Amino acid sequence: MSSIKKYLPWTLRVLLFALFMLSAIAKMFPLWSFEKQLVDLGIASWCASHYLARLIIGFELALGIAILQGNYLKKIIIPVTILLLVAFNIHLSIQMYQHGAMNGNCGCFGQLIPMTPLEAFVKNLITIGLLVYLYTQVSDKEKGQNRFMPLWLIGTTSALVMFLFFPFCPCPKPEVKLPVVAVQQDSSMVVNTDTLIKPDSIKMASKPEIKEEEKPEEKGPKKINSVFTSFTTFGNKTTDLNSGKKIVCMFSAGCDHCQETAKALAKLAREDKNFPEMYILFMDEETYKIPEFFTIAGRTFPYTVIDIPKFWQVIGDGNSTPGVFYLWNGNLIKSYAGTEDNKFNAAGLKQAINKK
Repeated sequence: MSSIKKYLPWTLRVLLFALFMLSAIAKMFPLWSFEKQLVDLGIASWCASHYLARLIIGFELALGIAILQGNYLKKIIIPVTILLLVAFNIHLSIQMYQHGAMNGNCGCFGQLIPMTPLEAFVKNLITIGLLVYLYTQVSDKEKGQNRFMPLWLIGTTSALVMFLFFPFCPCPKPEVKLPVVAVQQDSSMVVNTDTLIKPDSIKMASKPEIKEEEKPEEKGPKKINSVFTSFTTFGNKTTDLNSGKKIVCMFSAGCDHCQETAKALAKLAREDKNFPEMYILFMDEETYKIPEFFTIAGRTFPYTVIDIPKFWQVIGDGNSTPGVFYLWNGNLIKSYAGTEDNKFNAAGLKQAINKK
């Protein structure tokens, strides 16, 4: 019995270390999903969510590691961890009151282990109980022997790891309003006008864009402007997504479900002669995986990359990747989003495309 009491505190510390590490690592893949959750909850804007998500995960990593060391374990580490879990349970209580105890994923373990608010609440209560017991069983170092430097190093290193291994592009600076001077040929008059100029608006000449071939208009619904109206350039090709039949996909290059959906769409395109032209809007996250994405899909499609806030604005509230939208003259005929109730269905899309 005495041996159990002797080794139990260390067993609990290792268990808590593993719990916090799993929670942190699960939020990293994909990181944009955790960023979106912070935005959906109203905790941060898209610009701030990039920083906040990495700091939160870094803090979880630091807590997990700090539980294994002895400096300020009883005075700081355990109390701070308990307070953090209590605060999160208060947040979960509000969410359960507003949206239901079994509705949605709390995000505690990212997309790896979906957990309802009630399940997360119970998990936190158990963890708090373990921490309280651990608090009664461990003792701090003698006065003057605690060192704050190890904690500072653990926290700083954890945060740096997140920012180094998960780089991102900061939100663009606001457009700057500068005066533009127009001079007539005889130089007798100078006219000042205010024009919006972006800092990166001056570019070297690029290859001429390849315009979409004009085709006879198909019979169909009256042409309207869709949410995709502003997207006209895909690589070196221009098109009007509101003209004729188009498939518009909203993918993240590192998303497994998006890759499988693209693969299914490529198969449809090969087999169905009526398959419309397909265009992809990639989220500006893990864009280095785009070549691998098309390798998995088995075919390339015209694409463009858009920033994360704009991506979620276009895909719509409550929707997630992979998003597939079938348009006819800008009218939304069929749409799929996410991996649950409205997930992509190849047979359903084929039927919609060939419907007379």
